[in-house]
Amino acid sequence: MAKSKYEYVKHFEQDDRLLPGCWLVVRLDGRGFHRFSSLHGFTKPNDLRALQLANRCAETVMKDVQDAILAYGESDEYSFVLDRKTRLFGRRESKITTTVCSLFSAAYVLYWPEFFPETPLQYPPSFDARAVCYPTSRILRDYLSWRQADCHINNLYNTCFWTLVQQGGMPEKEAEETLRGTFSADKNELLFSRFGINYAHLPAIFRKGTTLVWEEVEIPVTTPSGESALRRKKAVRALDVDIIGDQFWHDRPWLLGEDTPLPPAGTEDAKSDTPL
Repeated sequence: MAKSKYEYVKHFEQDDRLLPGCWLVVRLDGRGFHRFSSLHGFTKPNDLRALQLANRCAETVMKDVQDAILAYGESDEYSFVLDRKTRLFGRRESKITTTVCSLFSAAYVLYWPEFFPETPLQYPPSFDARAVCYPTSRILRDYLSWRQADCHINNLYNTCFWTLVQQGGMPEKEAEETLRGTFSADKNELLFSRFGINYAHLPAIFRKGTTLVWEEVEIPVTTPSGESALRRKKAVRALDVDIIGDQFWHDRPWLLGEDTPLPPAGTEDAKSDTPL
């Protein structure tokens, strides 16, 4: 009730508005997903159904929260990039994070039967969320590069681990010891020399994660005269591509704007390889 004697309680609310002029990233992580994936029989090291379900949930978020210009997902996490000029909920952190998290979680339950028709949900999945401000496009790109590098590192390790266990008949503890201290080159050599697996030929969705962007696409329509035609419309497009290099960003200059000029196409920083 407006102007009641109880209205004073509003003064106890904290001001949690996020910094203006910064890119906003809301990152969701599955809570207790190791147990969840085991109980629901996820395929190891990657379950395509679960990844496609997460992509469907992220697309649902982007269509509802249209200030989200890009989203990147891998495993049980998803990062949503909101336009630096967004005024969504007055940039209040609590309202933004809870909206994104609750919508993603609800979509996960809603679409579960579509991707796991023979596996009833045993209990509700849950996700936690955080919001981080990134002041420049360069830092935002470094954040997204970090997440894609994490996807590669984790997937390469998990692919080796589960191949040793499933195809090599190795106990899990022994597989851990075998991989301890190894570099990416060692893991690639192990997969190829012992199991004939070329890691680079595995599905890109496993190695690179999925990037969702708004792009114009052509859809077939039927004109009033009954003829077939193509109509262009904006839609969320799922891409399993490299976003660490410059090409992805050169092809989509509208994503970042002009505050941080890109280097010439094809120029990349040297990357180091560290043991896990």
